[in-house]
Amino acid sequence: MSLPNHGANAHHLYESLGINIPEAIIDYSENVNPLGPPPFVKENWASYASLITKYPDPHGEPFLSAAATYHKVPINQVIVGNGAAEIFSSLAKRYVNKRAVLIHPTFSEYAATLAPYHVYIKEIIAIQALPLEEVLDEVEFAEVIYICRPNNPTGYLIPLKEIIQIAEYAKRYKCEVILDEAFLDFIDEGESFIPHLKDFPNVIVVRSMTKMYAIPGLRLGYAIASEQIIKETRTTMPHWNSNAIATSIGAACLKKEDYRLQAIAFAKEMRKKFTIFLEKWHCVVLPSRTNFICFQLSNPERSMEFFTYLLTKGYVLRHTENFKGLDGKWFRVGMKEEIHMERLQKEMNKWFEGNWSS
Repeated sequence: MSLPNHGANAHHLYESLGINIPEAIIDYSENVNPLGPPPFVKENWASYASLITKYPDPHGEPFLSAAATYHKVPINQVIVGNGAAEIFSSLAKRYVNKRAVLIHPTFSEYAATLAPYHVYIKEIIAIQALPLEEVLDEVEFAEVIYICRPNNPTGYLIPLKEIIQIAEYAKRYKCEVILDEAFLDFIDEGESFIPHLKDFPNVIVVRSMTKMYAIPGLRLGYAIASEQIIKETRTTMPHWNSNAIATSIGAACLKKEDYRLQAIAFAKEMRKKFTIFLEKWHCVVLPSRTNFICFQLSNPERSMEFFTYLLTKGYVLRHTENFKGLDGKWFRVGMKEEIHMERLQKEMNKWFEGNWSS
């Protein structure tokens, strides 16, 4: 079955399955902050109109400087992208005809961006804890390893000490580490690898503004790495690749610490409540540290039946057909406002009560 490789844009999923789209849908397959953008975005929206008629800064200012200041790194170690996806596309060009290690299940864009460059990919399956010895063995023969931390779609946070161990081993064998911290904002900056970059010129940390600050339509991401890697990557990216509205809003977002802490607390509360609900129905719930939960029915053979039932009622979960190691037997649910989480639970209750005894 060929289903969309990403969450969001739910109409593509309905079209793939041949299901009529209900009048009202709630899309739990996307995982941006349900609280919406920081209030200043709407309050000051009119002030951004003047930026439309001007060319943006070619390097992504004022966001470039704001990100460097936020992470306490030199400005020449930061690059701004039209979303993190553009950065992954640009980084992939470094590995033409080389060998990469991917730890599945994981974000599909890693493999997708490597594919045009004839990269040999070694896959390792690790739904939770890493098989560390296997990872180190493969790093020895690779030019790059991609690690999603916290993981998308499982929400699992690999211990920082293990990431440092992998980075040290990779440096010894001249292997680069691309560390995707798109959801790290939902945990604690103290868990970020960025402060350790000074000791690891082989590590590239990619971040996204989309998830925490709920601005996916603006497309804004960035990477922090050695000056040399940033310089090389910039030559592969188009001029004016980030727009002026995105970089202006993004710079202001990084100053909204109270907003970020509120979002972290809200996601934690929703995760706890939804986990209790799922476990009541004997679902297997993976421990998540971010704003989504990955779970499996007690009878995974009924996964598609459950999934399509919810779709017909207007509730869109993230399928896992394209996540290796999950293979359609799990679901990812992005946390929403409490009223929307309650509606989902009510509809799931109906299905469980009507089907689980049969």
